[in-house]
Amino acid sequence: MKYVGIDLHKKTIAVCVVNKERTVLMRQRFLCVDVKGIVVWFGKLGAFEFVVEAMGTYDWLVDLLEPLAQAWVLANPGKMRVIAETAKKTDREDAQTLAEFLALGMIPRAYRPPARIREHRKLVRYRVQCRQRVSRLKCQIRFLAATYNADHRQLFQPEYLEELQQRSDLTAADRFILEQRLLDYEEALQRMKTATKHLQQFAKEGSEAEQRQREIVQSAPGFGAVLSEVVLAELGDASRFGSLKHATAYGGLVPGTRESAGKGKELGITKRGSRLLRWAMVEGAWIAVLNSPRWRGIYEALKKRRGAKRAIVAVARRLLAVLVSMLKSGTKYRPSLAELKERDARTERRQKQRRAAEAVRDAAAVA
Repeated sequence: MKYVGIDLHKKTIAVCVVNKERTVLMRQRFLCVDVKGIVVWFGKLGAFEFVVEAMGTYDWLVDLLEPLAQAWVLANPGKMRVIAETAKKTDREDAQTLAEFLALGMIPRAYRPPARIREHRKLVRYRVQCRQRVSRLKCQIRFLAATYNADHRQLFQPEYLEELQQRSDLTAADRFILEQRLLDYEEALQRMKTATKHLQQFAKEGSEAEQRQREIVQSAPGFGAVLSEVVLAELGDASRFGSLKHATAYGGLVPGTRESAGKGKELGITKRGSRLLRWAMVEGAWIAVLNSPRWRGIYEALKKRRGAKRAIVAVARRLLAVLVSMLKSGTKYRPSLAELKERDARTERRQKQRRAAEAVRDAAAVA
Protein backbone atom coordinates (compact mmCIF):
# COMPACT_ATOMS: atom_id res chain seq x y z
CA MET A 1 0.00 0.00 0.00
CA LYS A 2 1.28 3.45 -0.91
CA TYR A 3 0.46 6.53 1.17
CA VAL A 4 0.06 9.82 -0.67
CA GLY A 5 0.25 13.24 0.90
CA ILE A 6 -1.21 16.07 -1.18
CA ASP A 7 -0.50 19.73 -0.49
CA LEU A 8 -3.23 21.49 -2.45
CA HIS A 9 -3.13 25.12 -3.49
CA LYS A 10 -5.23 27.26 -5.79
CA LYS A 11 -3.01 26.70 -8.84
CA THR A 12 -0.65 23.84 -7.98
CA ILE A 13 -0.54 20.46 -6.24
CA ALA A 14 2.52 19.00 -4.48
CA VAL A 15 2.43 15.21 -4.09
CA CYS A 16 4.63 12.89 -2.01
CA VAL A 17 4.31 9.09 -1.97
CA VAL A 18 5.74 6.95 0.87
CA ASN A 19 5.51 3.30 1.88
CA LYS A 20 4.63 1.81 5.26
CA GLU A 21 8.20 2.43 6.47
CA ARG A 22 7.81 6.09 5.47
CA THR A 23 10.43 5.87 2.78
CA VAL A 24 9.82 8.41 0.04
CA LEU A 25 9.06 6.54 -3.18
CA MET A 26 8.33 9.45 -5.49
CA ARG A 27 7.35 13.09 -5.67
CA GLN A 28 5.34 14.97 -8.24
CA ARG A 29 3.98 18.43 -8.90
CA PHE A 30 0.94 19.29 -11.00
CA LEU A 31 -0.92 22.33 -12.17
CA CYS A 32 -4.51 22.18 -10.99
CA VAL A 33 -5.71 22.66 -14.57
CA ASP A 34 -3.93 19.45 -15.64
CA VAL A 35 -6.84 17.23 -14.64
CA LYS A 36 -6.08 14.56 -17.25
CA GLY A 37 -2.44 14.33 -16.20
CA ILE A 38 -3.45 13.99 -12.53
CA VAL A 39 -5.85 11.12 -13.29
CA VAL A 40 -3.29 9.28 -15.46
CA TRP A 41 -0.49 9.61 -12.90
CA PHE A 42 -2.57 8.46 -9.94
CA GLY A 43 -4.06 5.66 -12.04
CA LYS A 44 -0.56 4.16 -12.43
CA LEU A 45 0.19 4.17 -8.68
CA GLY A 46 -1.54 0.91 -7.91
CA ALA A 47 -3.15 0.53 -4.47
CA PHE A 48 -2.90 3.79 -2.55
CA GLU A 49 -4.49 5.95 0.14
CA PHE A 50 -4.31 9.73 0.08
CA VAL A 51 -4.72 12.61 2.47
CA VAL A 52 -5.56 16.25 1.74
CA GLU A 53 -6.19 19.10 4.14
CA ALA A 54 -9.70 20.51 4.54
CA MET A 55 -9.03 23.77 2.76
CA GLY A 56 -11.63 25.72 0.82
CA THR A 57 -11.14 24.12 -2.62
CA TYR A 58 -10.50 20.43 -1.92
CA ASP A 59 -13.86 19.07 -3.16
CA TRP A 60 -12.94 18.81 -6.83
CA LEU A 61 -9.74 16.88 -6.07
CA VAL A 62 -11.47 14.43 -3.74
CA ASP A 63 -14.19 13.78 -6.32
CA LEU A 64 -11.47 13.19 -8.91
CA LEU A 65 -9.30 10.78 -6.89
CA GLU A 66 -11.83 8.98 -4.70
CA PRO A 67 -12.74 6.40 -7.41
CA LEU A 68 -9.03 5.56 -7.88
CA ALA A 69 -8.00 5.23 -4.22
CA GLN A 70 -8.48 2.44 -1.69
CA ALA A 71 -9.25 5.03 0.98
CA TRP A 72 -8.75 8.71 1.70
CA VAL A 73 -8.57 11.00 4.71
CA LEU A 74 -9.54 14.64 5.11
CA ALA A 75 -7.06 16.26 7.51
CA ASN A 76 -8.00 18.94 10.01
CA PRO A 77 -5.58 21.82 9.24
CA GLY A 78 -6.16 23.39 12.64
CA LYS A 79 -4.72 20.30 14.35
CA MET A 80 -1.84 19.69 11.95
CA ARG A 81 0.33 22.06 13.99
CA VAL A 82 3.46 20.11 13.07
CA ILE A 83 3.21 21.59 9.55
CA ALA A 84 2.53 25.16 10.66
CA GLU A 85 5.30 25.17 13.29
CA THR A 86 8.05 23.44 11.35
CA ALA A 87 11.24 25.44 10.79
CA LYS A 88 11.40 24.43 7.14
CA LYS A 89 8.00 24.89 5.53
CA THR A 90 7.66 24.25 1.80
CA ASP A 91 5.01 22.58 -0.32
CA ARG A 92 7.37 19.64 -0.77
CA GLU A 93 7.90 19.19 2.98
CA ASP A 94 4.20 19.68 3.78
CA ALA A 95 3.19 16.92 1.34
CA GLN A 96 5.80 14.57 2.85
CA THR A 97 4.64 15.28 6.40
CA LEU A 98 1.05 14.52 5.42
CA ALA A 99 2.11 11.26 3.74
CA GLU A 100 4.16 10.15 6.78
CA PHE A 101 1.35 10.90 9.21
CA LEU A 102 -1.05 8.96 6.98
CA ALA A 103 1.28 5.95 6.99
CA LEU A 104 1.41 6.12 10.79
CA GLY A 105 -2.38 6.49 11.05
CA MET A 106 -1.99 9.75 12.96
CA ILE A 107 -3.91 12.19 10.75
CA PRO A 108 -6.38 14.34 12.76
CA ARG A 109 -9.55 13.92 10.75
CA ALA A 110 -11.91 16.67 9.66
CA TYR A 111 -15.61 16.19 9.00
CA ARG A 112 -16.83 16.18 5.41
CA PRO A 113 -20.63 16.42 5.30
CA PRO A 114 -22.70 14.36 2.83
CA ALA A 115 -23.60 16.00 -0.47
CA ARG A 116 -27.08 17.04 0.73
CA ILE A 117 -25.69 18.88 3.75
CA ARG A 118 -22.97 20.52 1.63
CA GLU A 119 -25.66 21.90 -0.67
CA HIS A 120 -27.66 23.03 2.34
CA ARG A 121 -24.64 24.89 3.74
CA LYS A 122 -24.02 26.68 0.47
CA LEU A 123 -27.61 27.93 0.29
CA VAL A 124 -27.69 28.98 3.96
CA ARG A 125 -24.38 30.83 3.70
CA TYR A 126 -25.42 32.56 0.48
CA ARG A 127 -28.62 33.78 2.12
CA VAL A 128 -26.61 35.07 5.07
CA GLN A 129 -24.33 36.94 2.64
CA CYS A 130 -27.42 38.49 1.02
CA ARG A 131 -28.72 39.52 4.45
CA GLN A 132 -25.36 41.06 5.33
CA ARG A 133 -25.33 43.04 2.09
CA VAL A 134 -28.81 44.41 2.85
CA SER A 135 -27.69 45.43 6.34
CA ARG A 136 -24.52 47.05 5.03
CA LEU A 137 -26.45 49.11 2.48
CA LYS A 138 -28.98 50.19 5.12
CA CYS A 139 -26.13 51.42 7.32
CA GLN A 140 -24.64 53.36 4.41
CA ILE A 141 -27.99 54.98 3.59
CA ARG A 142 -28.60 55.80 7.25
CA PHE A 143 -25.16 57.40 7.51
CA LEU A 144 -25.89 59.61 4.51
CA ALA A 145 -29.26 60.58 6.01
CA ALA A 146 -27.61 61.31 9.37
CA THR A 147 -25.31 63.86 7.77
CA TYR A 148 -28.50 65.87 7.07
CA ASN A 149 -30.01 65.08 10.50
CA ALA A 150 -32.66 63.03 8.73
CA ASP A 151 -32.10 59.53 10.15
CA HIS A 152 -34.94 57.99 12.18
CA ARG A 153 -36.51 54.62 12.89
CA GLN A 154 -39.00 54.69 10.00
CA LEU A 155 -36.45 55.85 7.43
CA PHE A 156 -36.92 52.80 5.18
CA GLN A 157 -40.64 53.25 4.82
CA PRO A 158 -41.27 54.24 1.16
CA GLU A 159 -42.68 57.68 1.99
CA TYR A 160 -39.68 58.62 4.14
CA LEU A 161 -37.16 57.40 1.57
CA GLU A 162 -38.98 59.50 -1.00
CA GLU A 163 -38.88 62.48 1.34
CA LEU A 164 -35.13 62.02 1.79
CA GLN A 165 -34.57 61.92 -1.97
CA GLN A 166 -36.60 65.11 -2.46
CA ARG A 167 -34.67 67.20 0.08
CA SER A 168 -33.58 70.47 -1.47
CA ASP A 169 -30.37 70.67 0.55
CA LEU A 170 -28.90 67.43 -0.82
CA THR A 171 -25.68 68.10 -2.68
CA ALA A 172 -25.36 66.79 -6.23
CA ALA A 173 -22.83 64.19 -5.09
CA ASP A 174 -24.99 62.97 -2.20
CA ARG A 175 -28.09 62.85 -4.40
CA PHE A 176 -26.26 60.68 -6.94
CA ILE A 177 -24.82 58.40 -4.24
CA LEU A 178 -28.22 58.05 -2.55
CA GLU A 179 -29.86 57.04 -5.82
CA GLN A 180 -27.20 54.40 -6.44
CA ARG A 181 -27.40 53.10 -2.85
CA LEU A 182 -31.17 52.77 -3.10
CA LEU A 183 -30.89 50.87 -6.40
CA ASP A 184 -28.36 48.53 -4.77
CA TYR A 185 -30.62 48.18 -1.73
CA GLU A 186 -33.64 47.17 -3.80
CA GLU A 187 -31.54 44.67 -5.75
CA ALA A 188 -30.08 43.23 -2.55
CA LEU A 189 -33.56 42.86 -1.04
CA GLN A 190 -34.73 40.99 -4.14
CA ARG A 191 -31.69 38.72 -4.04
CA MET A 192 -32.36 37.90 -0.39
CA LYS A 193 -36.02 37.13 -1.10
CA THR A 194 -35.02 34.86 -4.00
CA ALA A 195 -32.41 33.09 -1.86
CA THR A 196 -35.00 32.60 0.90
CA LYS A 197 -37.51 31.06 -1.52
CA HIS A 198 -34.87 28.74 -2.97
CA LEU A 199 -33.84 27.65 0.53
CA GLN A 200 -37.48 27.00 1.46
CA GLN A 201 -37.92 24.89 -1.67
CA PHE A 202 -34.74 22.98 -0.85
CA ALA A 203 -36.09 22.28 2.65
CA LYS A 204 -39.41 20.96 1.28
CA GLU A 205 -37.54 18.45 -0.87
CA GLY A 206 -35.80 16.91 2.16
CA SER A 207 -36.47 13.43 3.50
CA GLU A 208 -38.88 12.69 6.34
CA ALA A 209 -35.94 12.38 8.74
CA GLU A 210 -34.71 15.82 7.68
CA GLN A 211 -38.17 17.34 8.15
CA ARG A 212 -38.30 15.76 11.59
CA GLN A 213 -34.99 17.44 12.47
CA ARG A 214 -36.43 20.81 11.49
CA GLU A 215 -39.46 20.24 13.70
CA ILE A 216 -37.19 19.28 16.60
CA VAL A 217 -34.98 22.38 16.34
CA GLN A 218 -37.94 24.73 15.85
CA SER A 219 -39.61 23.33 18.96
CA ALA A 220 -36.85 24.90 21.09
CA PRO A 221 -37.37 28.49 22.30
CA GLY A 222 -35.56 31.06 20.18
CA PHE A 223 -35.30 29.07 16.95
CA GLY A 224 -37.57 29.93 14.06
CA ALA A 225 -37.28 28.97 10.40
CA VAL A 226 -34.14 31.02 9.64
CA LEU A 227 -32.03 30.08 12.66
CA SER A 228 -33.05 26.42 12.48
CA GLU A 229 -31.80 26.20 8.89
CA VAL A 230 -28.45 27.69 9.96
CA VAL A 231 -28.11 25.27 12.88
CA LEU A 232 -28.96 22.17 10.84
CA ALA A 233 -26.69 23.15 7.94
CA GLU A 234 -23.68 24.09 10.05
CA LEU A 235 -24.05 21.34 12.64
CA GLY A 236 -24.41 18.53 10.12
CA ASP A 237 -25.07 15.04 11.46
CA ALA A 238 -25.52 15.42 15.24
CA SER A 239 -24.84 11.73 15.84
CA ARG A 240 -21.17 12.23 14.90
CA PHE A 241 -20.48 13.96 18.21
CA GLY A 242 -19.30 11.53 20.85
CA SER A 243 -20.29 13.89 23.65
CA LEU A 244 -22.00 17.20 24.21
CA LYS A 245 -18.60 18.74 24.99
CA HIS A 246 -17.45 17.84 21.49
CA ALA A 247 -20.55 19.51 20.04
CA THR A 248 -20.09 22.75 21.98
CA ALA A 249 -16.37 22.74 21.15
CA TYR A 250 -17.28 22.41 17.46
CA GLY A 251 -19.33 25.59 17.84
CA GLY A 252 -16.35 27.37 19.41
CA LEU A 253 -18.42 28.17 22.50
CA VAL A 254 -16.18 26.52 25.10
CA PRO A 255 -13.56 28.50 27.05
CA GLY A 256 -9.89 27.88 26.36
CA THR A 257 -7.44 27.05 29.16
CA ARG A 258 -3.75 27.52 29.84
CA GLU A 259 -2.03 25.42 32.48
CA SER A 260 1.61 25.20 33.52
CA ALA A 261 3.30 23.92 36.69
CA GLY A 262 -0.08 23.20 38.24
CA LYS A 263 -1.34 26.73 37.70
CA GLY A 264 -4.25 27.18 35.33
CA LYS A 265 -5.95 30.17 33.72
CA GLU A 266 -9.33 30.25 32.00
CA LEU A 267 -9.38 32.11 28.70
CA GLY A 268 -12.19 33.37 26.51
CA ILE A 269 -14.12 31.06 24.22
CA THR A 270 -12.02 29.38 21.51
CA LYS A 271 -14.14 30.67 18.58
CA ARG A 272 -13.08 27.62 16.57
CA GLY A 273 -15.42 25.80 14.25
CA SER A 274 -18.33 27.38 12.45
CA ARG A 275 -18.60 31.14 13.05
CA LEU A 276 -22.10 31.08 11.55
CA LEU A 277 -23.26 28.37 13.97
CA ARG A 278 -21.88 30.41 16.87
CA TRP A 279 -23.76 33.49 15.66
CA ALA A 280 -27.01 31.51 15.32
CA MET A 281 -26.69 30.10 18.83
CA VAL A 282 -26.09 33.54 20.38
CA GLU A 283 -29.05 34.99 18.46
CA GLY A 284 -31.22 32.09 19.55
CA ALA A 285 -30.03 32.52 23.13
CA TRP A 286 -31.13 36.17 23.23
CA ILE A 287 -34.57 35.28 21.86
CA ALA A 288 -34.89 32.41 24.36
CA VAL A 289 -33.94 34.72 27.25
CA LEU A 290 -36.61 37.23 26.17
CA ASN A 291 -39.37 34.64 25.73
CA SER A 292 -38.64 31.75 28.09
CA PRO A 293 -38.77 32.00 31.91
CA ARG A 294 -36.48 28.99 32.21
CA TRP A 295 -33.68 30.45 30.10
CA ARG A 296 -34.25 33.94 31.49
CA GLY A 297 -33.63 32.59 34.96
CA ILE A 298 -30.42 30.86 33.86
CA TYR A 299 -29.22 34.03 32.18
CA GLU A 300 -29.97 36.29 35.14
CA ALA A 301 -28.19 33.95 37.55
CA LEU A 302 -25.12 33.81 35.34
CA LYS A 303 -25.20 37.53 34.68
CA LYS A 304 -24.82 38.33 38.38
CA ARG A 305 -21.64 36.26 38.61
CA ARG A 306 -20.07 36.60 35.15
CA GLY A 307 -21.52 39.65 33.44
CA ALA A 308 -23.97 39.96 30.53
CA LYS A 309 -21.64 38.95 27.68
CA ARG A 310 -20.33 35.80 29.31
CA ALA A 311 -23.81 34.93 30.52
CA ILE A 312 -25.35 34.97 27.05
CA VAL A 313 -22.48 32.90 25.64
CA ALA A 314 -23.02 30.37 28.44
CA VAL A 315 -26.73 30.23 27.60
CA ALA A 316 -25.85 29.71 23.92
CA ARG A 317 -23.52 26.86 24.88
CA ARG A 318 -26.20 25.16 26.97
CA LEU A 319 -28.78 25.65 24.24
CA LEU A 320 -26.48 24.00 21.71
CA ALA A 321 -26.02 21.03 24.04
CA VAL A 322 -29.81 20.77 24.40
CA LEU A 323 -30.33 20.93 20.62
CA VAL A 324 -27.73 18.22 19.97
CA SER A 325 -29.30 16.00 22.64
CA MET A 326 -32.73 16.50 21.09
CA LEU A 327 -31.46 15.70 17.58
CA LYS A 328 -29.60 12.60 18.75
CA SER A 329 -32.59 11.27 20.68
CA GLY A 330 -35.19 12.43 18.13
CA THR A 331 -37.33 14.18 20.76
CA LYS A 332 -38.79 17.68 20.74
CA TYR A 333 -38.18 20.34 23.37
CA ARG A 334 -40.23 19.84 26.56
CA PRO A 335 -41.24 23.26 27.92
CA SER A 336 -41.52 23.86 31.64
CA LEU A 337 -44.80 24.77 33.33
CA ALA A 338 -43.70 28.42 33.55
CA GLU A 339 -42.93 28.44 29.83
CA LEU A 340 -46.35 26.98 29.02
CA LYS A 341 -48.10 29.60 31.17
CA GLU A 342 -46.15 32.45 29.56
CA ARG A 343 -46.87 31.06 26.09
CA ASP A 344 -50.60 30.91 26.83
CA ALA A 345 -50.53 34.47 28.21
CA ARG A 346 -48.72 35.71 25.13
CA THR A 347 -51.25 34.00 22.85
CA GLU A 348 -54.12 35.55 24.78
CA ARG A 349 -52.57 39.05 24.49
CA ARG A 350 -52.19 38.64 20.75
CA GLN A 351 -55.80 37.52 20.39
CA LYS A 352 -56.98 40.55 22.35
CA GLN A 353 -54.90 42.87 20.16
CA ARG A 354 -56.29 41.19 17.05
CA ARG A 355 -59.87 41.54 18.27
CA ALA A 356 -59.27 45.20 19.15
CA ALA A 357 -57.83 45.88 15.71
CA GLU A 358 -60.80 44.16 14.06
CA ALA A 359 -63.20 46.25 16.16
CA VAL A 360 -61.47 49.46 15.07
CA ARG A 361 -61.69 48.39 11.40
CA ASP A 362 -65.38 47.49 11.75
CA ALA A 363 -66.14 50.85 13.40
CA ALA A 364 -64.31 52.67 10.61
CA ALA A 365 -66.23 50.70 7.99
CA VAL A 366 -69.58 51.58 9.60
CA ALA A 367 -68.64 55.26 9.80
